[in-house]
Amino acid sequence: MGLRGKTDRVDAQLIAHEHARLHPWLPSTREQYQLDRLLRRRAKLSQIRAALTQSVKGLDDFAPQIKALVAKLNALIECIDTRLRTLTESSAQRREGYARLRRIVGVGPIVGSGVLNSLQRLTFAKADSFVAFCGLDPRPDDSGRHRGRRRLSKRGPSELRRLLYNAALSASRTKTWKPLYERELAKGWSRTEAVVILARRIARTAWSVYTHKSNFDPQRITLALT
Repeated sequence: MGLRGKTDRVDAQLIAHEHARLHPWLPSTREQYQLDRLLRRRAKLSQIRAALTQSVKGLDDFAPQIKALVAKLNALIECIDTRLRTLTESSAQRREGYARLRRIVGVGPIVGSGVLNSLQRLTFAKADSFVAFCGLDPRPDDSGRHRGRRRLSKRGPSELRRLLYNAALSASRTKTWKPLYERELAKGWSRTEAVVILARRIARTAWSVYTHKSNFDPQRITLALT
């Protein structure tokens, strides 16, 4: 049997095994495409603003011009935020899902829009599937007898992963999430690793809230600590 025949047989076996779990691919709607594009453009502008602010430190003679330039960047980002909000709330279904996600402590307007757009565009059978899509799942670095340190897969959209990390960073300072964050630190994880663990938890919570149309319950976070 040639290579082509073996490949066809493997494909047939895969389809037969996974057929019940397959679902038709649906292209992004115009609104979903625009949301994704605006989120990526906003992230780029934020990076430019941060780099600019850092690079011109100490140039006091140009302070007025620098201030004016940063103000224009801020105005452009605010315009994008307004457009994101309009698109996110353009339908009753999207508006409802967004409102539920925003009740999760640490999930702000931009994070809520990004997470909602991903959950609406794709179907995830379970929370761990969404975590893996975000690239927040730990992957082993093993070879033979060597057992390496587990690292993030970092697959999927990097901007969504960045948004969830920022949400976790903000959440780590709140009354709701701080005890969980401190528990991970007590286990020996670094601050960055503890924030990533929190980001995974927020991603799972977002999937559950959106999929089951439930409301965020802070007490469930507290129960996880007992």
